[in-house]
Amino acid sequence: MRRLDARALYVGRFAPSPTGPLHEGSLVAALASWLDARAHGGRWLIRIEDVDRPRCPAGADAMVLSQLARVRLLPDEPPVWQSKREAAYRAALDRLQASGWAYPCGCSRKDIAEAIASRGRQRERHGELVYPGTCRHGLNGKPARAWRLRSTSTADGEGALRIAWRDRRLGEQSQDLTDEVGDFVLLRADGLWAYQLAVVVDDGWQGVTDVVRGEDLADNTPRQIRLQEMLGLPRPRYLHTPLVLGGNGEKLSKQNGARALDLGDPLAALRRAGARLGLPALEARTMPEWLASAAAAWSVRQGGGRDLPPLA
Repeated sequence: MRRLDARALYVGRFAPSPTGPLHEGSLVAALASWLDARAHGGRWLIRIEDVDRPRCPAGADAMVLSQLARVRLLPDEPPVWQSKREAAYRAALDRLQASGWAYPCGCSRKDIAEAIASRGRQRERHGELVYPGTCRHGLNGKPARAWRLRSTSTADGEGALRIAWRDRRLGEQSQDLTDEVGDFVLLRADGLWAYQLAVVVDDGWQGVTDVVRGEDLADNTPRQIRLQEMLGLPRPRYLHTPLVLGGNGEKLSKQNGARALDLGDPLAALRRAGARLGLPALEARTMPEWLASAAAAWSVRQGGGRDLPPLA
């Protein structure tokens, strides 16, 4: 795949993790990214994020692609699999190691939790396990387990680092990366590549200009922006859409028992997803008609395609 000029085109993407079939929340995210690409006259890609291979059962990727095809959400280029991109992630880590921003870590999750507790801090439910920088200045005799990126403003581990960005829906956002996240993992202790590194490398390679995804991923954005800066990659625009919630009030996901997407009537599934995104009821008898009308409605809601701020 050729690398696209990220500053000349709109390039969007849907990047599912094939840990099982798509559910209603997955379709909402896929439809939002597809609609935004079409509303802005751009290209839409699919990337299979199977970097966490133990969680991706055989055949799940084909099932996801089949489900997307059933609702006519077809990419403009052949899909890309992260499992085939490991050399690119290694090259990125090598660069970060050479610059001194990445360092080896010998801490287990238990070590981190105990270090946090010893400082009188408690982890909030579902909150970040904020790494306290234990191995930032050396392993102290422990074997290396993972590689981390410094979340400080200088490579010697000093100075707080705050990342600010503008979300197209949420508005101005910022996060103290040092205090709220800590030095984050690039290469995991089990030898698998971390999501943050893989997604940044692949967005840069594919020339992605616009990331449209669920609001639960908004707090990942500062880590990705920092990696973009460190690797000399352009910063995409971001649009985080409202979440689809389950009956317990939490994000609908495979982890909390979300059922596989019902595609007995693909057009009805698209209508439900559109309603979740706030689209009006559309008079259309076929999926192509509905998708064309939905893209037009999305374009109007997004300012007729003139809503995009300049790329950073």
